[in-house]
Amino acid sequence: MTRSRVRRPPDEARRLILDAAEKLLADGGVAAVQVRAIATRVGMTDAGVNHHFGSRDRLLEALLRHGGRKIRAGVREVLDSWLDRGADLGDLVDMLAALYRRGYGELAAALHAAGWRDDGSGLLDPVVDALHALRPEPGAVPVDDTRLAVAALHQFLATEPLYGPAFRRSAGLTGRAATAPTAQLRWWTTHLARSLGLGQSS
Repeated sequence: MTRSRVRRPPDEARRLILDAAEKLLADGGVAAVQVRAIATRVGMTDAGVNHHFGSRDRLLEALLRHGGRKIRAGVREVLDSWLDRGADLGDLVDMLAALYRRGYGELAAALHAAGWRDDGSGLLDPVVDALHALRPEPGAVPVDDTRLAVAALHQFLATEPLYGPAFRRSAGLTGRAATAPTAQLRWWTTHLARSLGLGQSS
């Protein structure tokens, strides 16, 4: 029994395709984001999906931008919640880590390896602004120092779902210490607080 196919406005069809691709990405990584699987989920033909994006590669690029918009909105939600809860740095690191576990770190790495580059910037500007404002005498510290700290955190969080366990095993960690990111998230919280002079260690 096949699902009847519905003709949708282009914007709605693109949104449904990207939402389905996002769910596949979160469930199975980049390899799971296949045109046929998306078509099945949204009730289209493979050709219908390709009509809106041209190719799987272009769909993945669109998915990364779609994810970037969601992460940008998510970062703002995280910051609002974080500030309301008393600006505990460990909470911020945990909430940002949860955003990256949705598969976008893996997607960005795969597209980068394939030669795609995004010229956009400033995704984490709100995080930089919030952390810089909390630093002792923020006017006396160059904001680029805070940007470098946030960039280092971003690099860790984006690559953690893909490479974290392998990197920890390479340093001699085994068992849960290698597979679970908890201890490394706490390490990042401690050292980020220390480098920013925030006086938090957990």
